[in-house]
Amino acid sequence: MDPYVQLLERIAHAAKLSKEDVERKVEGKRAKLSGLVSREGAAQIVAAELGVNFDKEQFTIAELPGVKRANFVGQVIALAPVRSYSKNGREGKVVNLTLGDQTGTIRCVLWDVNHIALVEQETIHVGDTLAISNGMMRNGEVHLSSFADIKQSSVKLSGVQVQAVAAPKRIKDLQPGMKAQLRAFIVQAFDPRYFEVCPDCKKKLGEGGCATHGAVTPQKRALLSVVLDDGSETCRALFFSDQIGQLGVSDEELYSLEGFLVKKMSLLGEEFLCTGTFRQNTLYNSTEFVVDRAEGVVAQTLLASLQR
Repeated sequence: MDPYVQLLERIAHAAKLSKEDVERKVEGKRAKLSGLVSREGAAQIVAAELGVNFDKEQFTIAELPGVKRANFVGQVIALAPVRSYSKNGREGKVVNLTLGDQTGTIRCVLWDVNHIALVEQETIHVGDTLAISNGMMRNGEVHLSSFADIKQSSVKLSGVQVQAVAAPKRIKDLQPGMKAQLRAFIVQAFDPRYFEVCPDCKKKLGEGGCATHGAVTPQKRALLSVVLDDGSETCRALFFSDQIGQLGVSDEELYSLEGFLVKKMSLLGEEFLCTGTFRQNTLYNSTEFVVDRAEGVVAQTLLASLQR
């Protein structure tokens, strides 16, 4: 079920109203705010006005993008290394976990030294089931400060998703952190940008080579930026080398500006099913859709899927 629909039903149940009544209030609130807030954001405002508080309520992972405070149980399916950072004269550590349940996956960002110590001391492992409470939702991720809590849970989860679920979405409904599938046309394409990566770890090379593997024979990679339009809105989408090939662009065309100029014109107006993640680009204060997989829309395939 759509997380927004689930949120409507929760509000309706708590407020003893029909789902339709709550939805009308949400749309009225959005209209009053000139559409400047998302459906989920408007639903949260309506819930507060109705005296409905979800701060202590337990959610599934699929429902989390529609809430402010995250309380849920999930299984650790990925555990990143602890990273050190320095920002604005402050130094600290951060670590990312990916948790999953039967409805989807979500990334959790740990900022508190006590939480990070659980990872450093190997108290948390891949496969563990954790109970998260008082996490804050930000750009589709759960951020855990010192006010949040992490505990080992005895809950037995079955059918845990190990990959993010990409639900069909309209561009106008996308929110940062959301995994989605878009059916859209390429209406603008820019020249590719080229860079070099380490052949072993695939990380971008610096002036001294790879930070991990030193001097290496670099691999050439590319990044292609396009504009997608699905009739509801447009968005900028990023395709890396492997995904660029899924658009039908050969290496010869990709790494030749003259060859790509010809190919670029043939891409305009082509329709694709693109699966990826919508994210906030903090450097440019903009949003973008990072494509994991793309395939051309074949009329026969779409017709068959609609007839099922």
